[in-house]
Amino acid sequence: MDFEIKENIAPNMDELIALYDNVGWSNYTNNPQMLKEAYNNSLKIISAWDKNRLIGIIRVVGDGHSIIYIQDLLVLKEYQGKGIGSKLLSIIVKEYENVYQKILLTENQTSTVKFYEHCGFSKSDEFGCVAFVNFNN
Repeated sequence: MDFEIKENIAPNMDELIALYDNVGWSNYTNNPQMLKEAYNNSLKIISAWDKNRLIGIIRVVGDGHSIIYIQDLLVLKEYQGKGIGSKLLSIIVKEYENVYQKILLTENQTSTVKFYEHCGFSKSDEFGCVAFVNFNN
């Protein structure tokens, strides 16, 4: 599949909301101002495009030296399974290959776990670690 990669270009809010809606991430679409500020303060944004249509995005936060946090990796449902998510993630991993910690938090679903393991990530408990989270509902 042919698609174009663009770096550090935040798509407009309508495009972002359509993508987040498509994958069911309503915590973001219910608060578009938070989404806008999140993108404005990201360390890195890489997007995938099919002509003029936003089809995928990855967003990274962190210091870029000791830690990066892969906050968002989304691909439109009809484009999933075509290597877009893997490509976006591989670009980030390569660019930040010398960063000590590359972290992400995701749903504990078999397909999601297999995807990230296939991309070289491991569950934190395999390193004797535990993750903690405090969501602001």
